[in-house]
Amino acid sequence: MSEQMIKRYSSNERANHWIIAICFILLAISGLALFHPAFFFLSSLLGGGTWSRILHPFIGVVLAVSFFFFAMGLWSQNKVTAADKEWQKRLGDIICNKTQNLPEIGKYNIGQKYLFWTLVISIALLLISGFVIWQPWFTPYFPVVLVRLAVLVHAVAAFVSILAIIIHIYSAIWVKGSIRAMTRGTVSAAWAKHHHPAWYKEVGKGNR
Repeated sequence: MSEQMIKRYSSNERANHWIIAICFILLAISGLALFHPAFFFLSSLLGGGTWSRILHPFIGVVLAVSFFFFAMGLWSQNKVTAADKEWQKRLGDIICNKTQNLPEIGKYNIGQKYLFWTLVISIALLLISGFVIWQPWFTPYFPVVLVRLAVLVHAVAAFVSILAIIIHIYSAIWVKGSIRAMTRGTVSAAWAKHHHPAWYKEVGKGNR
């Protein structure tokens, strides 16, 4: 008997997600290459140091625009609720797979929501600071003090976003069945009922 599947993401959402993912990887690699000489060998991915410096900001704009549309579609579903806060208090039980009497979670749990808002803030900071330090187009219009501050903000926001994505990837691998949602767009009904029961009740019947 084939397992019942529920649609979690549309083809447009998945395509946008993978555009963001590819852009992020290219930005992380080229950004590290430009950040410190020890990582300069990574610049070969984009054709060397000169091309990395040229392409890095343009790829950043593509990521920011793609992420904007992706985030707008998920905005209302990532508001923290009372159930999320109660679920967070029992995180130790959840890690140990003790799921009895847990509050019912919607499409995203509190960890996923924290990740979402972390990326919203960090990508916004990366975009703004990136424009300030974008040589030779915009930097000459800003005072040196602001440019130096933007460099610091850009580095910190990049570090935070890279760490957040590492956690995101680890969580997707750790929770079996999650990766399928962004490759095929569907999850099993059992997965949805176990991890996101409120969302399952909301959309489960309509996706059968």
